[in-house]
Amino acid sequence: MCARPDLVLELFDPEFTEAGASDLRRDARSILTVTGGRPVSPDSPVVVTGMSGTVLAPGIVHLTYFGDDRGRRVWRGPLRSLTRTGRRMRCHQGTPAA
Repeated sequence: MCARPDLVLELFDPEFTEAGASDLRRDARSILTVTGGRPVSPDSPVVVTGMSGTVLAPGIVHLTYFGDDRGRRVWRGPLRSLTRTGRRMRCHQGTPAA
């Protein structure tokens, strides 16, 4: 099963940007291009550890966590905001980990 692009786009703010672990800068649509054909499987979940959050302002939270996606290890730091239409990811940074 693959992720549904229409549902994935609902998670992003229209002005979303990413400075990714791949050393590329992306918007929400380009994220879908990279991840859209990738199967989603409970047999190979991304393992998330060390998650914490800091409230920066009302409705704005900076999360940090470590993700291991089948050996691809990345520190992640999304900035999430609460909007009239729900919680959205405003920006994201991924830093490769050894």
